[in-house]
Amino acid sequence: MGGKAFTRAVSPKLPECALTHLDRVAIDVAKAAEQHGHYESALRGAGFEIVRLPDLPDDPDGVFVEDTALLLDGHAVITRPGAVSRADEVHSTASGLAQHFELHRIEQGHVDGGDVLRIGKTLHVGLSSRTNAEGIANLAQIAAGFGFGVEPADLRGCLHLKTAATVAGRDPAGRLILLYNADALDPAQFSGVEPVAVPAEEPDAANVLWAGEKTIVPAGHPATASLLRERGLEVVEIDVSELRKAEAGVTCMSLISHPIGDR
Repeated sequence: MGGKAFTRAVSPKLPECALTHLDRVAIDVAKAAEQHGHYESALRGAGFEIVRLPDLPDDPDGVFVEDTALLLDGHAVITRPGAVSRADEVHSTASGLAQHFELHRIEQGHVDGGDVLRIGKTLHVGLSSRTNAEGIANLAQIAAGFGFGVEPADLRGCLHLKTAATVAGRDPAGRLILLYNADALDPAQFSGVEPVAVPAEEPDAANVLWAGEKTIVPAGHPATASLLRERGLEVVEIDVSELRKAEAGVTCMSLISHPIGDR
């Protein structure tokens, strides 16, 4: 149990965030920051120490730290986000992670961390508007050095792979539950998991965060929360409605470092 959760403060420029699939609407920055604070509290409640990465007040998407690095046991792979506006964020992330991990960097192509779904020692990487084949190949070269395999994944109509599928946790029988949106991907791409489709009326609920013994679910998705509880998972519902206007999911606002071997 335990571990660290790396986060970053909400930028006052959040309303200028990059958007791909949503129309731009007004964002209340103060409310977004309050919701982010509750999110960090939920991580503390799951047994994690919160470590704040350096603030980036001039970077609208800076709070979405997941896209800038991959934490793989004792290693941190610094990514190359596909949105040009986010290129500088990785330097701040690398600075904040350097004392905790051995750093590696993707130097060719593009990879957003939100496109990387870890299942055991395999990294499934979504081909999206933010992640390309060259970036996936570079990640495969790096990850092989510390025992991880990489497999491309197909998705459709969503920002990131983890918009469409996430590992929600282990059920009482020890099976990994893959929560997914059936309209966005085929779960047959993933082995070693028990696939569970989100209800059709709650497609956004496919993005949940497995944190220790708890599963963080965005509030407003009661059918999905009930489905996971029926599977024996301990669900914590968090209101991230203001952050979702910036295409946020509950995975994207933290980099979770579990104890080695815990996954």
